[in-house]
Amino acid sequence: MLLVTGATGFVGKGLQDTLLQRGLPFRATSRHAGEQLFPIGNIDADTDWSMALAGIDVVIHLASVNQNVVEDTPAVIKAYRSVNVDGTVNLAKQAAAAGVKRFVFVSTIKVHGEYTARGKPFTAADAPDPQTDYAATKLEAEQQLQALGKESGMEVVVIRPPLVYGRGMRGSFSALARLVQRRLPLPLGSISNRRSMVYLGNLTDLIVVAAHHPDAAGSTFLAGDGQSPSTPELFKMIAAATGSPTRLIPFPASLLEMAARAIGKQEIVYRLTRSLETDISQTSLQLGWTPPYRMSDALAETFGTKPPSGK
Repeated sequence: MLLVTGATGFVGKGLQDTLLQRGLPFRATSRHAGEQLFPIGNIDADTDWSMALAGIDVVIHLASVNQNVVEDTPAVIKAYRSVNVDGTVNLAKQAAAAGVKRFVFVSTIKVHGEYTARGKPFTAADAPDPQTDYAATKLEAEQQLQALGKESGMEVVVIRPPLVYGRGMRGSFSALARLVQRRLPLPLGSISNRRSMVYLGNLTDLIVVAAHHPDAAGSTFLAGDGQSPSTPELFKMIAAATGSPTRLIPFPASLLEMAARAIGKQEIVYRLTRSLETDISQTSLQLGWTPPYRMSDALAETFGTKPPSGK
């Protein structure tokens, strides 16, 4: 039996769909009671997981306070530690005491940093270099989980995904799609970066593999679609998926970044101009895993134009 935390979030809902399709038994938790949901209340160092953990073999921990790309207030930074570190470690300690065999922790690619140099994608072997409070707390949770795993014998598996997209998504990727669909000319035609992402169906497939594969124990895996388009390529793929024309105007990326810094919006623009690429070759080799959905099909499904072709 699997325990899924954060079951009402974007990834949590997708994971529930995947588990139901495959007939895998699971218990889904959420802060509040709901249909087929086990209420757990707030997640912190004092949460009592004893009833939720009864009969559980594998925990898949998705619940977290996610990064605010615009502003991290003191209250949000405090919540990162309370939920992402203290809440995670508390759950893991109780899981180990309850005899749980494996703990799958969904972290973030941002523990490696915010950007990659051209031609040098992040690998799982790269040294961590978190640049934000959010990423730092995710890394600290990873490290404490790994120490607990060695001490208790509970198998710990870490997955570090980049941006996750799919139908019902919110956030920066959804904002990109709206830009394309407005059919406005955009000064992005000269950007030559590489951005890795992962489709929700690919990520949930990897999570299920990581929860059961014997060679996953004790390892860290990077996620991705296996394709890292540039920003102009991505806009063209979104345009094809939505039936919108592409209107990209050549303009130096350096000038875009300069203008963004002048108005304090550099972090938003850097996500369009700079690279963040993941190398999933170690994931594929160790787990025998390849993303079941092609990116073009995943984008078409995301925007409702066709079902994806995969598992």
